[in-house]
Amino acid sequence: MKSLIAALVMLGLCGPAAAADTGLATGDLGLVVERATGSALVIDRSDRAAIGRIEGLGDLSHASVTYGPDERFAYVFGRDGGLTKIDMLTRTIAKRILQAGNSIGGAISDDGRLIAVSNYEPGGVRVFDADTLDLVADIPLNSKTIGLVDAPGRRFVWSTWDSGEAWMADFSGPDMVLTKLGDVGKNPFDAVLTDDAQTYLIGLFGEKGVTAIDLWDDHPEPVRFLKDYGKTDDDLPVYKMPHLQGWAFTQGQYVLPAVGQHELLWVDRGTLQEVARTPMHGQPVFIIAQPASPYVWVNFATPLNDTVQVVDSRSHQVVRTLTPGAAILHMEFAPRGAEVWLSARDDDKVVVIDTRSFETLAEIPAESPSGIFFTARAHRTGL
Repeated sequence: MKSLIAALVMLGLCGPAAAADTGLATGDLGLVVERATGSALVIDRSDRAAIGRIEGLGDLSHASVTYGPDERFAYVFGRDGGLTKIDMLTRTIAKRILQAGNSIGGAISDDGRLIAVSNYEPGGVRVFDADTLDLVADIPLNSKTIGLVDAPGRRFVWSTWDSGEAWMADFSGPDMVLTKLGDVGKNPFDAVLTDDAQTYLIGLFGEKGVTAIDLWDDHPEPVRFLKDYGKTDDDLPVYKMPHLQGWAFTQGQYVLPAVGQHELLWVDRGTLQEVARTPMHGQPVFIIAQPASPYVWVNFATPLNDTVQVVDSRSHQVVRTLTPGAAILHMEFAPRGAEVWLSARDDDKVVVIDTRSFETLAEIPAESPSGIFFTARAHRTGL
């Protein structure tokens, strides 16, 4: 029925309002970014099918998506500074603004009322009302901003590329409180909040090492670790920066990409000491933990990006190597881990794989797909 309604909308045989009145639920919907055409494909996870397309989203060459808590509205952050609010039920643009010249992602507050966007040009962070997209706060900081995440209590945390700092903005009171968390290192390239929302981890490009900040501490301070990793090795050219919102947390470990190397690094969460390394097919981009399992899935930078490897976090060994398509850019798991959706950009398709049998369950045509974002993200902190 869901696919039939969507087909009728796409053919113009019934309007978006009629589709919204059918009682269609949002829990198994999602968006696939079609980066070359500035569009997003609306997908139904249960039917493993595309049920609509939304166009006019601007430059999606480095786009990300977050959702409001009721899953009704998606917020698309485009590279051109565009912030677009999408109605998932009607498959239409509810509102779109150009809030900056060049942006690099965003986040939604835990109460769903604020949208924050991190910007390269003019830099800093801008915060908007999630309902109206009216500007709430402008925090310039004179630096490119990366690694923006939401933290509990209407807070946002981010790092600054140029100045090597971490900052927190707290919107829990009548006035915003802005706090510098400390100096984190040279050229932080991305960051991630751990699954328990305790630790903000920051990867460094300008020097060796990773920085951790304990947000549960009354006075959070940066702590550096892996400072000596790779100092005696020759780095390879970095063809694509790892995306740290894919860092996995499993078996009491952080699983980190070795920038410029064909390796995964395993770090004990308690001691911040390296416990193992795993040789990999190529330079890791995303490392994502399969829900309810000991496995992590890894994709790779060009020119070795037709491959995905599965690694057991107990043995630190590769247990499966797959070649599901050309230019695998992104992976998104069903919430309970039964299947994984992969974007094969250069094959113009999304591939759905069973995580137990590794069989291909479906292939969905898409125009140069990249990011895949299920509405289940609405209920996860740090996205």
